[in-house]
Amino acid sequence: MATFHEIKVVGAGLIGTSIALGLKGAGYNVSIDDEYPEVEALAQNLIGQISFGAEPDLIIIATPISTVSTLVQVYGTRYPHSSLMDVAGLKSEVMQEIDKFPEISPRFCASHPMAGREIAGALAARADLFQGRIWIYTPSGHTNDLALSRALEVVEALGGLPVLLEAEEHDEAIAGISHLPQIVSSLLSVSLEEVSDRNLALAGQGLKDVSRLAASDPTLWAELLHANRGKLVEFLKVLSKNLEEISTSLQNDDLRKTHEILSRAKENHQRIPGKHGGKKRDYWYLPIVIDDKAGQLAMIFDHCAGVAVNVEDLTIEHSPGQETGLITLALSRSDAEKLHKKLSDSGWKVHLPRESIG
Repeated sequence: MATFHEIKVVGAGLIGTSIALGLKGAGYNVSIDDEYPEVEALAQNLIGQISFGAEPDLIIIATPISTVSTLVQVYGTRYPHSSLMDVAGLKSEVMQEIDKFPEISPRFCASHPMAGREIAGALAARADLFQGRIWIYTPSGHTNDLALSRALEVVEALGGLPVLLEAEEHDEAIAGISHLPQIVSSLLSVSLEEVSDRNLALAGQGLKDVSRLAASDPTLWAELLHANRGKLVEFLKVLSKNLEEISTSLQNDDLRKTHEILSRAKENHQRIPGKHGGKKRDYWYLPIVIDDKAGQLAMIFDHCAGVAVNVEDLTIEHSPGQETGLITLALSRSDAEKLHKKLSDSGWKVHLPRESIG
């Protein structure tokens, strides 16, 4: 239940516009500002902004990290009774800067939603972007109860899962779970420069999955990586050591060592959480070959509902001009077996459930 109503979002990129869309859908009165008039107009049209009251109850700063503290000062001064929060990817430096504004810092709560897309901009925004996603919040020693409660209300309204962390703890965690994967994905993409377009056209889903993050905004990410370079460099030393180890084992044709490294990787992969940050589940995968025509996916889900199975995830592979496509559903083992029987009996081109997607 909403305890306040007027919210201003500053920054009409992917995150800011997604927040605005989600909060508008949750019943809040939302306005959005951006330094670029054409970007602001697009986001305002997307959220259906018509008018806005004189002073918001909450201001959400959704801009690049280098601008957050300045904008908190600007908007906190302009609206002396508003609470404020940010959604920037790092906390320590931002919070230290905002603590220098004693009239504003009690009204500010730092936060960071662990959600995003490699596609930037308002047109990529989704109202459900934060559903079931971890949303870290980091109040300072100055943050008052009203600012904290309003920040947590926003997280709840957007479907986020709030997790409390200290600023330093947050930045160290982000270096390993967010910044390191971005570097790995980007370096993989750079390493493909000498691979011909003809050979790249042969790529399967593995390359697409691992290189997906390389499509992210380089301006945004260069700023984040440098801002967190102290903590990130330590992870890069470990990565460099591991790359050197496997390079040496290949050069020496040391099959035992290569197997050992890959085995350690597989074992450690089990520690990565599953869907929505919960404990990783061992899904089974059900491949279904479908005809390239309308309604096929809807019919499959009708069968799922008919036998009461829960689809946890799916992938779709289809090449232009191809007359068939491949749908792979992720389910529990029992649900995969139940659905396999149902689809087989109904004449679908369904294959036996398997333990891995490959």
